[in-house]
Amino acid sequence: MNAFETAVKFFQDCGLFIYPSVLIMALGVAIAVERFIYLSRARSDNSKVWSKVLPLLQKGQFKEVMMLTSNSDAAVSKIVHHGLERMQSPGRREDFDAAMEEGMMEIVPRLEKRTHYIATFANVITLVGLLGTIIGLIKGFTAVAQVNPAEKSEMLSASISIAMNNTAFALMVAIPFLLIHAFLQSKTSEIIDGLEAAKMSFLNVVTRIRAEQQQASGR
Repeated sequence: MNAFETAVKFFQDCGLFIYPSVLIMALGVAIAVERFIYLSRARSDNSKVWSKVLPLLQKGQFKEVMMLTSNSDAAVSKIVHHGLERMQSPGRREDFDAAMEEGMMEIVPRLEKRTHYIATFANVITLVGLLGTIIGLIKGFTAVAQVNPAEKSEMLSASISIAMNNTAFALMVAIPFLLIHAFLQSKTSEIIDGLEAAKMSFLNVVTRIRAEQQQASGR
């Protein structure tokens, strides 16, 4: 019996409860792939945009930065754009920080979107597997009660083996899902930390340039 035939027999032995488990697995994998692609792209876009924005900020070329960020969908562009819009009117560093924090509040939910479903699916598929095992055991013991005593031991062993397949499959899916969830959360936190660092760099540069401009105008 090859691996494919073994897998087919395994699924057949699991009974009806394998179908919701497979559906949950498919949804979880789809979300994990979509989140991985989205977060990888977001990280790459932020890095590219920030490498262009920072030199312009350091030179005080705010109009160029405004044009660059307005034409970009990167998360860091939106944060910088919020800060630059607030700079159009007089204000303190705290005012600029609040404006950029408003941009963060719009971006962070997008980064964290749907990731929590993967951990939820890990818990649900475990419970579905346990339910399938319990139902299988009930059916097995019910069937055993109606056969000859000589056949009870062999039939009971087969019934238990089939019932445990549900839990085995559920755990084989739930464990990777929990690891994937932790990985995506770590990736999301890394991007958010990068945005926080970019925000602080922006505030420091803008504060320094505005102070220099005020000193120059006061001479």
